[in-house]
Amino acid sequence: MTRTIVFFFVAVCLLNACRPTVTKNAEVLVEVNAFSLTRSEVEKLIPEGTPHADSLLMAESYVKKWVKDILTFDAAKRNIGNNEEDIDRLVEEYRRSLLRHRYQEHLIRSRLSAEISEEEKINYYQENAKKFVLNNHLIKGLFLKVPADTPGLDEMRKKYRSNDRNVVEDIEKFSIQNAVIYDYFYDRWVDFDEILDKMPVQLPNTAQHLKTKQSVEVTDSVYCYLLNISEYVLSGSTAPYEYVIPQIQELIINKRKVDFLKEIEEELYRNAVRKGQVKFYTNQE
Repeated sequence: MTRTIVFFFVAVCLLNACRPTVTKNAEVLVEVNAFSLTRSEVEKLIPEGTPHADSLLMAESYVKKWVKDILTFDAAKRNIGNNEEDIDRLVEEYRRSLLRHRYQEHLIRSRLSAEISEEEKINYYQENAKKFVLNNHLIKGLFLKVPADTPGLDEMRKKYRSNDRNVVEDIEKFSIQNAVIYDYFYDRWVDFDEILDKMPVQLPNTAQHLKTKQSVEVTDSVYCYLLNISEYVLSGSTAPYEYVIPQIQELIINKRKVDFLKEIEEELYRNAVRKGQVKFYTNQE
């Protein structure tokens, strides 16, 4: 590894017609003003077993970036000054923020339960119905995309609208053998537009179609597309509970986090005041 970096250092010097500076510290690879980069720092960044050519490229890239960063830093000091107090204040603020965030994450992982009861989810759904208004139509049903010349397709056209368990099994067997797409979603809600995007059809009024028809059937030069709709919910309605369960869980967890952290902060505040760690001063004239 060290040998690779030595080769790199020599190569860069040759390419730039410069001479390496002789230094008493053989560990130093490159110096820029008062800053130095050591061989060990570069070596740590290159995974063990990396091919020689790749190691050379990685080392070259890192050293160039390091040099550019130092030069940019020096240019910044010359042009916009070096207000040490302001920099120290910003660094300290960032440090406090980082430590606070890590501590909060630790508390959340160790003390906040992620379990949410069904009752809690249902209550949240009922109390916050306005949060779950749909922007799209939802449907339940069955969608098939089958080659137009498939044997038995005419018989399948007569069956695909049926919800009878035995008929559905026939459709499934047929689809396994012939269908390009077989999507059974009688048991879950899906976006109506997502299904329509798989079909060469444009409905001028999708809401009206759902109200008046329970199927969409179209054929092009290659495929036959069959969609049966067993249930629907129109855009602007409240989303079905089962459709928004993942969203509800996320909302409840986020609310728990906010409430939990507020409670922790308030507890820390009360304890600190009680123990005399916080002192309030008033100006007396």
